[in-house]
This record gives sequence, C-alpha cells and structure tokens, in this order.
Amino acid sequence: MKSLKKQDYPPVQKEKIRSRYQGVDLDTLDIIPAIPAENFYEDKSEKRVAVYVRVSTDDPRQTSSYELQKNHYQDVIYRHPGWNLAGIYADEGISGTSLLHRDAFVQMIEDCHHGKIDLIITKSVSRFARNILDCIGYVRKLASLSPPIGIFFETENFCTLDSKSEMNLAFISTLAQEESHNKSEIMNASIEMRFRRGIFLTPPLLGYDQNEEGNLVVNQEEAITVRLIFFMYLYGYTCREIADKLTELGRKTKQDRCVWSSSTVLSQLQNERHCGDILARKTWTPSYLDHKSKKNKKDRNQYLQKNHHPAIISRDDFIAVQHLIQNAKYGNKDILPRLQVITSGILKGFVIIHPSWSGFLAKDYLSAGENICEKSIPPPEKTYETEPEGLFFKNFEIVRGEFIQSMNRISVTFSPGFLRFSAASVRNVPTDFVELLIHPEKKLLAVRPSDKNKRTALRWSLPKREKYYPRIIRGAAFLPTLYNLLDWNPLYSHRILGSLKQKDKDVFLLFELSHTEIRIPAASLKEKTDSPFGKGEGTVDSKYHILYPENWSDNFGEKYFANQPLETSQVTEWKSNLTGIPFEKEPFLHTTPLEKLNLNIKKLIDKIQQEQNNE
Repeated sequence: MKSLKKQDYPPVQKEKIRSRYQGVDLDTLDIIPAIPAENFYEDKSEKRVAVYVRVSTDDPRQTSSYELQKNHYQDVIYRHPGWNLAGIYADEGISGTSLLHRDAFVQMIEDCHHGKIDLIITKSVSRFARNILDCIGYVRKLASLSPPIGIFFETENFCTLDSKSEMNLAFISTLAQEESHNKSEIMNASIEMRFRRGIFLTPPLLGYDQNEEGNLVVNQEEAITVRLIFFMYLYGYTCREIADKLTELGRKTKQDRCVWSSSTVLSQLQNERHCGDILARKTWTPSYLDHKSKKNKKDRNQYLQKNHHPAIISRDDFIAVQHLIQNAKYGNKDILPRLQVITSGILKGFVIIHPSWSGFLAKDYLSAGENICEKSIPPPEKTYETEPEGLFFKNFEIVRGEFIQSMNRISVTFSPGFLRFSAASVRNVPTDFVELLIHPEKKLLAVRPSDKNKRTALRWSLPKREKYYPRIIRGAAFLPTLYNLLDWNPLYSHRILGSLKQKDKDVFLLFELSHTEIRIPAASLKEKTDSPFGKGEGTVDSKYHILYPENWSDNFGEKYFANQPLETSQVTEWKSNLTGIPFEKEPFLHTTPLEKLNLNIKKLIDKIQQEQNNE
C-alpha cells in the first residue's frame, strides 16, 4: 500500500484525528494517584544514614577538620527525626581524585549494595569525589538500586534523588576536578622549585632520623642493620638469606616490623641515601586523577646531590652492590663485571665482553679501547702498492660473501635478545667455551678459545656425535649496548660473515660488524623504500626481507689489498690468547675485601646477639 504524504490526507481524516484528541468524558475516568515524591527536607520516615568524611592530607593540622566533620554530622543525624546513624566512613590523608586507597569509601558503597544504608550525607561534592566520572558514576549506581540511595551534599544543599540534581552535580564536580588539577600543578611547581634549590624531600629511611632542622642524622642502632645488609650482600648472600637472618636476629624495619622480606632488603640496597647521596624524583605521576606513579626515565628533571648527609656505607661499596644487583638479573650471581682490554698482540685494543654482563654503555667500551690504542700521529691512509709476488692481484676484487651461497660458511647472526654462530664457526674452532672480544673503534668482533673456568668464558657449542653444533646465546644484557654502539635498528637481525685467522696454534675468528646483511621482519616492513639499507634489491621470503647497505649496490666486492681489517702479515708474534687488563670507567672501586667483609659480618651479629642477651 502506497503511503500518503501529509498534504494528501483528506479533510475527513483530519477531522477524525482532531475528534480523537478531544479526550473522553472525565466523569467516566478514574485517576489512581501516585505516591508523591519524597521531599528530602520534610521526610521524617525511618532512615539509616551514613556519614562520609575525608581530608586530603594526614597533616596534624587537618586532624581538627576531620574530627569536626565527624562530630557535626553525628549531631545532624541525632537532631533529625527518623534518622539513625548507620556508620561513619572516614578516609584520612587520601586524595579524592582516585578511589585508590579509599578503603572507607569502597566499604560504604559495598554496604549500600548489601542494603545497610538508605542515605549518605557528606560535606560537599569535592569531599565525595574530585573525579567527574567517579562522582557521577557512583551517584547513578546508587540511584539505580532498589530502593534508591541518595547522597546529600550539605554545602551545595541538594540531594541526588532530586530529578534536577544531575545537572548541578555535573557542573559542581567539573569545578571540583579542575580545582584538584590546579592544586596538582601548584604542588608540582613548588616541588620543582624546592629541588632546584637543593631542598629535598626525605621520607623515612632505615638508618636515619631527622633532627629539629630537618637534616638527616644517623640512627646508630638502625645503622647496624644497614651495614649488616650491605656486607652480607657483598659477601655473596642473597636477599632472601639476608631477610631470613634479620628476622632470626629480631631486627626491626623502619615500620617497626620484625619480619623481613627479600623485597624490603632489596629496597635498602638500592637506596643511594645510605652512601650519603640523594637523588630526587626517581618516580613521577603522569596523571593527577589516578595518582599512579611510574619510573622516571628522563621524563622529568632529576636532581642528584652527593655528600648530602653522613654516609653509613662507603660509596664504592654502594656502587659495587648496584653492579651486583644489575647483573644478578641475568644470572650472574656473585659476579662484579669489569671491562678487560687486550694491551698487546694481534688483538690489541679489543675489549673482552660477555653477553650476560650488564652495567656498561657503548661509550664505556669506546673509552676502554681508546685508553689502550696509541694516541700518536694517526697512520697514513692505505695505499695499494704491492710486493712483486702480489702484483698479479693488484686490480682484483674479493667478491662479497653475502652474494654467494654461504650456508656452510663462518657467520654470526645478531637478533634482538640473542646471538647464534653458524655450524662452520664452531667446527673451525672446536671447543666448548670461547671468549668474545670487540674492537669498538674498528667495529670488529673476535672469537677465541677459552678455559671454562674464566669468568669471561662463554659456552657456544654442544658436542654431539663427535661434531660440534652451535647453541643459542642469550644476550639481553649486552646486545642493546652493542646495537647502540653500531647504530643498528633494535628490531632487525644482522648477519655477518667471518673468517678464520690462524698462525701455528694461535687461532680465532674475526667478523667485520660494519659489513652486515640486514634481515627485516616482513610484517614490520611497509614498503621496501622505507629501509635505508638499499632500494629493494634484496630477496623476499615468508619471514624476512633481506637487504644490504646501499653502497654495495654499485660494486660486487672490495679491492683485494683493502680487505685487511687486521694487519696480520706483519705481526711476528700473534699472542691471540693474552689476558686483558681491567679498565674502570670510573675511578677504581675500593670495595671492602672479602676477608674484612666476613669479619665485619661476624662482629655485627655478635654485637646484636650480645645486646639481646643483656635485655
């Protein structure tokens, strides 16, 4: 049936519609009256009324406000006929922008859902919540219960069960949230100004008290516990073992607890204030609404002042502990890594590395290499004048191995998180353990056999059926540093071909890290032209897009006499197995010797036990 347009309705139809809307005879209509809406101000029915009280700081000066609010609303409920106190829910020293730690508020809402409360009264919208979403959300949830529960805001003088209340609530809660935002900005600016003037916040810390001027002074009794923690960790005890020992000895935390945990011990070990320094703004709070703090990774200014207060632990012992903690994450228990540099022989200038060692930056490896390299007149640029017997090869080029099938060639592949050598690599140097060395300036990697008892030894192969097979080497600690040193993209894999260098019994593998085949995950490559490593000349498979440096596109190889990363022909004594000498990126750490640590631990424990016996 075709619908009629408005102008097509006949006059008769219009008249029928008008007649229908004239209504019926009112004498024939019975009206059943509704229950009148509750008038909050005149209602005298029985109600269980809850009081919510909050002050935003635990400053002693706020205590009076806190108590006055509680007493005031107790009187209000007592004077109102039909009202009975259902409970006082109080949060002290808690911000209103988040429900985090507002235990009393959360309990009050739960009691509402369990039917224990009929009405909530509080001082103002800002006391209830400074977050718009929280405020309106909870008002609506409580109003949707059966029977509905209202909230009376005394300062604003309205109840949320009023039909006109939501517009007022939205407006007032917006102002409350903005007020909180302004306070947060003012507080952050104030803290920043304090830090810039060297005025730091000093929360409670084991081993220290604050004097009348607010300065940190050593608490000698607590300092015994601090020294014991550091000495035991330096000696080789784990955080769990230290915690158990402190619990056994009955030592107290700063919170006056006698039961210790490994996390509590670790927090003491990582606090720089124990060595007299202070680092301000280790964490920061991105949002004033949720108050969730995060580690400050150069998001905000940090302020470090050395020798701010008396030290309990020497700075060298503290630094050594941090190195131990950092390396323990990678399974290096009781190892304090130190950079070692080869000072002579064929590998002069190479720095011994270990994939699981942490705590060193790219600049540290560069500094270590520069410290050994001769700082005399730089060598002249390479010339290609040849000896008579080599004249035949003058205009020849060595074909780049990457352009030839190289499945059975010496190679190493660096990937984010791990590295792996080829089967040809481990079979040319048939040993279980090796040392890795890097020349930071020349961008060379050397691999040489090593005794398994060396701290720098690395297991790189798995013998099977009289053959050596490569194993995956985890390098989460070192590889980010290597990628940074070589300016590699941390998302890509890099494959480098190597060569065997041998003279008599001296043998090692050498890899030129600047000559790399880049493997880009196909899923992450939008277009071939997105990569600086060529213009699409690479091959494509299901997983990777393989590309080479752009400067390789115009040539097939390298000049024969230019392809000498190490001058091996002129070296009479290779001595490729020389031990490196320690290099310190900082002044040498004078840590407490092991024998003295053991003696100090015994003295401290004896002193604690003697004090317990005297009590």
